[in-house]
Amino acid sequence: MRFSEAWLRAYVNPPLDTAQLVHQLTMAGLEVDSAEPAAGTFSGVVVAEILETSPHPQADRLKVCIVAAGLPEPLQIVCGAPNARAGLRAPLAMEGAELPGGLKIKRSALRGVESCGMMCSAKELGIDENAAGLLELPADAPVGTSLREYLQLDDTLIEVDLTPNRADCLSVEGIAREVALLNGLDLTPPETAPVPVTIGDTLPVSLPAPEACPRYLGRMIKGVSRSAETPLWMKERLRRSGLRSLDAVVDVTNYILLELGQPLHAFDAAKLEGGIQARYAQPGEKLSLLNGQTVELHADTLVIADDRKALALAGIMGGSESAVGETTVDIFLECAFFSPALIMGKARRYGLATDSSHRFERGVDFEMQARAIERATRLILDIAGGEAGPVVEASGSEHLPKREPIALRSARISRLLGLTIEPPRVKDILSRLGLNPQDTAEGWSVTPPGFRFDIAIEADLIEELGRVYGYDALPRRQPVIPAAMRPVSEHSLALDRVKDVLVDRGFQEAITYSFVDDALQKFVEPELPGLPLKNPISAELGVMRTGLWVGLLDAALKNANRQQTRVRLFETGLRFIQRPEGLDQRKSIAALVMGTVNAEQWGEKTQPVDFYDLKADVEALVRLTGRSEALSFAAGSHPALHPGQTAEIKLDGECLGWIGMLHPRLEKQLGFEQNVFLFQLDQDILLQRTVPKFKPLSRFPQTRRDIALIVEAGLPVDRLVDCAQTHGGDLLREVSVFDVYRGQGVEPGKKSVALALIWRDDAETLTDAKVDAAVATVVEALAIAHEAKLRD
Repeated sequence: MRFSEAWLRAYVNPPLDTAQLVHQLTMAGLEVDSAEPAAGTFSGVVVAEILETSPHPQADRLKVCIVAAGLPEPLQIVCGAPNARAGLRAPLAMEGAELPGGLKIKRSALRGVESCGMMCSAKELGIDENAAGLLELPADAPVGTSLREYLQLDDTLIEVDLTPNRADCLSVEGIAREVALLNGLDLTPPETAPVPVTIGDTLPVSLPAPEACPRYLGRMIKGVSRSAETPLWMKERLRRSGLRSLDAVVDVTNYILLELGQPLHAFDAAKLEGGIQARYAQPGEKLSLLNGQTVELHADTLVIADDRKALALAGIMGGSESAVGETTVDIFLECAFFSPALIMGKARRYGLATDSSHRFERGVDFEMQARAIERATRLILDIAGGEAGPVVEASGSEHLPKREPIALRSARISRLLGLTIEPPRVKDILSRLGLNPQDTAEGWSVTPPGFRFDIAIEADLIEELGRVYGYDALPRRQPVIPAAMRPVSEHSLALDRVKDVLVDRGFQEAITYSFVDDALQKFVEPELPGLPLKNPISAELGVMRTGLWVGLLDAALKNANRQQTRVRLFETGLRFIQRPEGLDQRKSIAALVMGTVNAEQWGEKTQPVDFYDLKADVEALVRLTGRSEALSFAAGSHPALHPGQTAEIKLDGECLGWIGMLHPRLEKQLGFEQNVFLFQLDQDILLQRTVPKFKPLSRFPQTRRDIALIVEAGLPVDRLVDCAQTHGGDLLREVSVFDVYRGQGVEPGKKSVALALIWRDDAETLTDAKVDAAVATVVEALAIAHEAKLRD
């Protein structure tokens, strides 16, 4: 919420300077993001009028202007602004003036023509970013008057960052209400007396969807002047709040939105057919909006319509067909209350974000509409003329928000805030908050006003008391909490330990959104439907993630697009999987690598990362659990991974996760120019740790025998290892692969696999005969199970 300090002080003027006011608002929970001057630092700039212009003799884009500046004689000014013309009143920096940035104006010659000053744009004066031409002033601006005094530029623009629960402060009046409360002052709101009705014209109003729009007010205003100029004071207040002046009627509706926090809309009455209704959109119905966008309406979207067509997206944006235009003479002014729950998220669904939807989503005072429409009517009549008809109201009172009394106990205040606030002070604060406190035996009974949607329970009231009393004035005490050491099982591996290993191996931790693009997720895991969000922050982040790969792929792609070709990322977090029995939230850890194994260096040749590099990272993690012997990789298929480089990871027979190279189709679709490798593991399985146990050292030596086997080239080596361990007997302590060979001496379609077999007997020294017999048993079992032959 951005507003002018001068506008705020028209409501309430506390004895505080700007810095003190900003601090007070921040300490009250209305965090001030910025406080900037309304204009740059300048002097010597006056209101001037261009009397005549003529082309510059030496430059096509320059004009020679004769300018009146309140001096006995006009001045000659050379100007290049496209809107410089006779009769225009605009700022003139006189000779000796100083502009923002330290620029000093001197008499000079431009292309041989003397210039006695400089006509200024809004940007040159630090007023606005618009530099398209001279700052045009009203035709009645007094020539020779100081521009700073005329525009009252000794002002500060304050921007407050409001939390979603403080919708009551999305207006100057709401901020002023807070300032008056904090300083114990009275508020002086603008006059909103009913406007005299001079015509009987009305339009019938109906509410087919009262649960979405429980209150709607409308009024005919006939004979408005479209040539009427918005007053300078209103233009300036709008500009300083970040809104451009458009025309008198639209400016008034925008002004009321900023002043009271109540959005309004004006329709061209000549373009309306029949009565007005707030209804849900019809199937296939389309609407052309004021921003030029045409949208196809969803069935749950509330629209304002006449008897033939939709006129506006309710609470969001008006339609172009019924908009006020240059030929408009009669207008229909609407002012409504829309249910926040029904408006929430609708604007973002259509790719829109408007000041109106921002307020209606958070909650507008449902008691404000009559006051707002009277205030707007008065301003329109004063500025653009016309005659006002009676206000027509349709209401579904049973659907309006209910404000139930809340009991506030004195003892509860002391318990939660840690101090005692005197009852008169409590009652004064509650009264200034608009809560109308009534005394009870235990404290007070209060009823929240229509503009405070955030007050519903006793704790909310006590929070308000603490906020107004002053957070910095509350006592600071250490809580008395009994401390007890919680047991930590040695069978659980700490997640931070896992993260440390990945960091040690060159990975960086990433934190991505838990909600992702539904289209991309369907490519990665099409068999798992994503849980849709009711109110997504954008259309690209509309569902909860079923896995961590989508976020990591997006992060890797952003790195690749910024010339970061070597990427090693990991993330831990929840996956959200819909099951028939409910939502399954799984803790997972995932990683992504692409680029080279090592960073570029002189000592080693550059080598691209491959499947086995990432497999080594997974094995390093499993080693932390002491269960490496139970780890296995089995060829498998996953829709996001390459058909020939995909493995299911198993630990003690359970599916630990998946590892592989990104599918070429996805790689091409996403725009990667190199191979990408990923793994994803189940945290609950990974973090189960086997506690090491001591075994006595054997007094007897071990015996090693190496065998080289010829097997089918496609046979997984771990099957040979498993078979050897199964048939090697109790004395076989270890089986390891130390060589795999294909080439000369091995027939095509075959490979040579060399196994190291280690035996040991803890009771006696093994004899060669006993070991030879065991080796023969293993070789025979391998021959039977896998047609393995000893290599010559």
